[in-house]
Amino acid sequence: MQGPPIFLASDVHLGVASPDTEQAFLSWLEYCGTRASRVVINGDLFDFWFEYKSVVPRGHTRVLGRLSALVDAGIPVVMMGGNHDWWGGDFLENEIGVRFLREPTRIHLNGRTALLAHGDGLGPGDLGYRLLRTVLRGSLTRFAFRWLHPDLGAWVAKKVSKTPAHSHGPTGKHQARSKLLEEWAVTQLEASSELDIVILGHTHIPVLREVFPGRHYLNTGDWLMNQSYAVLPDGEAPRLFDWRDGPSSEAHG
Repeated sequence: MQGPPIFLASDVHLGVASPDTEQAFLSWLEYCGTRASRVVINGDLFDFWFEYKSVVPRGHTRVLGRLSALVDAGIPVVMMGGNHDWWGGDFLENEIGVRFLREPTRIHLNGRTALLAHGDGLGPGDLGYRLLRTVLRGSLTRFAFRWLHPDLGAWVAKKVSKTPAHSHGPTGKHQARSKLLEEWAVTQLEASSELDIVILGHTHIPVLREVFPGRHYLNTGDWLMNQSYAVLPDGEAPRLFDWRDGPSSEAHG
């Protein structure tokens, strides 16, 4: 008897995403509540997220409420921190109830051994970003940022965000990065026969590739341009969908 599927998405970028996109994502979460055994959000749910001791960023109340409703209904939610929301923590874990991850993690998903990672800083190249990533995630930087007024912190984050560049579709740079991450994923599958699937986001370009028989690379794409999501059925190959096609496009087996 097959169990319910797992639903996955990434790169919603709430705060930059249009109201229509946010509403579509809310509808997707509601749909997950009727179908999913687990929901995985693989990074950059928010375009900016930083938890102060007693303050969290304003907005996205309905999305946070929908996530907590999933958890309350017994559907686990896993969130991977992305390059825009890696600074999540106690609020998301203790008040919303999600499992929050910050580093590439091996996780079991419907009988598969999966390597789950957002994708930033992985693979060759991007040395400038890797250095910046180390600084931004350092304890000293986080301590200093906490002393900024939240309005000022949000303003700084908005100024340095490059997310709007994705709203016109992938550039040549984005496509090249997508290819490098795909190659990185293939090397992970080659290096470990125990891995069944490597799941990334970050590039905003959805990809599903069977690298070896029964073993896959999956990039869940984004919601800014593609409204793409993936489904991992129990005992079947992963599938990639576009929410704009409607839930009827999903196999209901």
